Amino acid sequence: MAKRIRKSSTLLALGSLALGAGTAHAVNVRRAVVSRVAPVYPELARRMHIGGRVVLLVSVDANGNVSSTKVESGHALLAPAAEEAVKRWHFAPNPEPTVSEIDVNFDMDSQ
Repeated sequence: MAKRIRKSSTLLALGSLALGAGTAHAVNVRRAVVSRVAPVYPELARRMHIGGRVVLLVSVDANGNVSSTKVESGHALLAPAAEEAVKRWHFAPNPEPTVSEIDVNFDMDSQ
């Protein structure tokens, strides 16, 4: 019986942590971009003729500053440049933090 109670209380504590650990974010809310920084095309990717799209999951605080980025998809040589650029973007203020998917395109023809 003691093991069952201990296991139940541990599960309850873990469940409470999981529910309360995150902050409230509105997901996939389109916020106006106030200022945008173009990514620097990585030289190795350019020489290898690698282009394409990098999809980032971007967390933006209420003031419009990017608080974090996470690569959802895209070429490994392009992803760091996309993250570096988007971290310097600024979005319109919003009453609460938001999380959105942002596409960054690397087009060899425009380079």
